[in-house]
Amino acid sequence: MLKQLLTGLAILPFLASAQIGGNLSGDLMMTVNFFQRDTNIKASGNQLYDNFLSGGEGWLGLRYSSNGFSGTIRFDGFHNSNLQNPTSALSAAGIGMFNISKDFQNLSITAGHIYDQIGSGIIFRAYEDRGLLIDNALFGLHLKYRVNDHLTVKGFTGQVKNLFERYKPILKGANFEGDFGVGKAHFTPGLGAVNRTLDQESMDKVVSTINSYPEKERFAPTYNSYALSLYNTLNVGSFTWYIEGAYKTEEAVATDFGLRKLSGNVIYSTLGFAMNKLGINATFKRTENFMMRTSPNELLIRGLYNWQPIIAQIRPQRLIARYTPPSMDLSEIGGSLNAFYTPNDNMTFNASYTHINSLAGDTLYREAFVDAEFRNIKNLIIHAGAQFMIYNQAIYQQKVKESYPNVVAFTPFLELIYKISDKRSVRTEFQYMQTKQDFGSWAFALVEFNIAPKWSFALSDMYNTSPNYKHVKEAHHYPNVFIAHTRGSHRFTAQYTKQVEGINCTGGVCRYEPAFSGFRMGVITTF
Repeated sequence: MLKQLLTGLAILPFLASAQIGGNLSGDLMMTVNFFQRDTNIKASGNQLYDNFLSGGEGWLGLRYSSNGFSGTIRFDGFHNSNLQNPTSALSAAGIGMFNISKDFQNLSITAGHIYDQIGSGIIFRAYEDRGLLIDNALFGLHLKYRVNDHLTVKGFTGQVKNLFERYKPILKGANFEGDFGVGKAHFTPGLGAVNRTLDQESMDKVVSTINSYPEKERFAPTYNSYALSLYNTLNVGSFTWYIEGAYKTEEAVATDFGLRKLSGNVIYSTLGFAMNKLGINATFKRTENFMMRTSPNELLIRGLYNWQPIIAQIRPQRLIARYTPPSMDLSEIGGSLNAFYTPNDNMTFNASYTHINSLAGDTLYREAFVDAEFRNIKNLIIHAGAQFMIYNQAIYQQKVKESYPNVVAFTPFLELIYKISDKRSVRTEFQYMQTKQDFGSWAFALVEFNIAPKWSFALSDMYNTSPNYKHVKEAHHYPNVFIAHTRGSHRFTAQYTKQVEGINCTGGVCRYEPAFSGFRMGVITTF
């Protein structure tokens, strides 16, 4: 910790002594939680609610750039934070990331923490998602060289970030990307490769696990795994087609039956058509045994160094979002079809269907979704729609199928936005989810009053209208009172909320979160 802190602070003299005329910018994000014990919704039984009562996290970043040089440094602080594990406190602070880079003669060199991806991210993606405390930056060296107007080459090596430390296995990778035009067609092909080498400590844990199995289930693990990805985007007239295929060599993979020596593959494609008032988009994806971790010893979202695109669309509606399906790394095949039609400036119609199975044929997810927006009434916008869904809760949430059968739900919703004046507006939402599974049926209502550009007030409630008494003892309200104030580049928020336990998804990556009860305050600013 101390060594990394001193290394990061060593960048500051460069920022301070850089040439006058450069650009210095930064940002701050802070959240503070006050935990209010509520045994009725299971917001209790851990130190956050029983002892500590408050906690939070913050990120302060600085960036300087001048004459092809740039430097970035970010301080991260967690004090009794529930972000890493919502039922236990995380307390740590230090330099969360730093890097320096220089561009000259078509070559870009970056050292330190690196964020990048190959293709859509199937074999490598280093990115940050603070909502789920994902920050798998690659700590090492990254080179990018533009050979000419048609070819760019990238190479990198390093270790994946683990909070203020690093996972010990080493990653190495290369990426070639092109840009070509042939007649009316435009191609942007790419080829990427990644090699992961296990350290001795990780290998010893793998060997120990394998040796605990019956002799017929044992195998010889490998230190190195290799992944290759080939992809291309084709644009012709009104059509856009992206396709990517990836293959991973045999390695020890964590499955429901323990470690197994498996190779993996992924095929992912999207096809879009847009012309005049009509747009159609289709997606297909097949995944088999494609787990990409620094080590098979890591679980959940730990040690991931890739990201798999999701097939289903992420919905903003509060009740629908409870059952957002993540990508399945070991077994998944599915597709989606979406069409939207805008006959005039005042109307938009949208319809989509999603169909996802496991490779064994198990139903994972079904969704039929329609919505429409009308803007032909003065000062009023009407947005209405409905979703029918089947969600395999046992697989997605790793629960016992006999107790948690597939969730079958129908959810209509209505959103109204009324513009009172140039600066004042009122937005309301009404949603109802009818289902007999999981917690049972829900109703959700929200009213929001906005005074642009400074104030926003919102009041909402989520109520378990028809509880499933197998999993819920009684119906509960989950209210939320929210206030936001914007002053220049500063945004301040405060809310009192009760949150039902469930799955929280961001960008297709999901994790289970227990119930929350209490106050939250936040600050976001840029300078």
